[in-house]
Amino acid sequence: MPEYQSLVLEMAGSAATIWLNRPQVRNAFDGLMIAELTSAFRHLNTDEATRVVVLRGRGKAFCAGADLNWMRDVAQFTPHENYNDSLALAKCFRSIHLCSKPTVAIVHGSAFGGANGLLAACDFAFAESQAVFAFSEVKIGIAPATIAPYVLKRIGEYTARDLMLTGRRFSGEEAARIRLVNAHAPEDQLEALAFETIEHLLSSGPAAMQACKKLIFDLSNIVNHEQSLSYTANLIAELRASEEGQEGMAAFFEKRAPKWLGH
Repeated sequence: MPEYQSLVLEMAGSAATIWLNRPQVRNAFDGLMIAELTSAFRHLNTDEATRVVVLRGRGKAFCAGADLNWMRDVAQFTPHENYNDSLALAKCFRSIHLCSKPTVAIVHGSAFGGANGLLAACDFAFAESQAVFAFSEVKIGIAPATIAPYVLKRIGEYTARDLMLTGRRFSGEEAARIRLVNAHAPEDQLEALAFETIEHLLSSGPAAMQACKKLIFDLSNIVNHEQSLSYTANLIAELRASEEGQEGMAAFFEKRAPKWLGH
């Protein structure tokens, strides 16, 4: 298993947890953490033992956004260096969004600025009810550019205008109402809420879930409806004929658990 300086990677059965591990700065990210997150998600994307990826933060907060010392250094970069640094951050969010395994963010404490890109790029996000969120970039004269593609998919244009233009703070409860996160719960119930979904994911066919993720992504990017007819028909035909599809249907009709549950 790879080792990291700013992350901790843990395996519990077939669920991998990536812990943001800079609690002294509330898990604010810098160039190293960005590179390590990208590497970790790419590793787990191809790891056959991993079926679900969970993203969490150690200490008092999920993530405080960009590290201030890193931001101070970035401000001195040349335009070319600045572009490459920003591109690395954009690729980090993309590696989470395109991970073939289901991804789950568990948010406590706070999620400021780019932290919202981390959780929005995940398939599922669950938040502590009193967690504090903010798209605070405008307060320091910049914009939430690299996170915007994933946030907009979750909350839509006009809610994004409200939150990104004002930079105001809002709670986990409001984050759930606007669908930035899937659901919220008090601190002592947050883990149980998230793990209920994780258990559902672990009971589903691994290849089928990967196919579903690709299906949703592809259809969201196919403009021609006629093209989608052939695409979807081919996909379901392939899945029905696959080893996992045959096993899943056989288990259903035989009233037994499928083999992927390990029973």
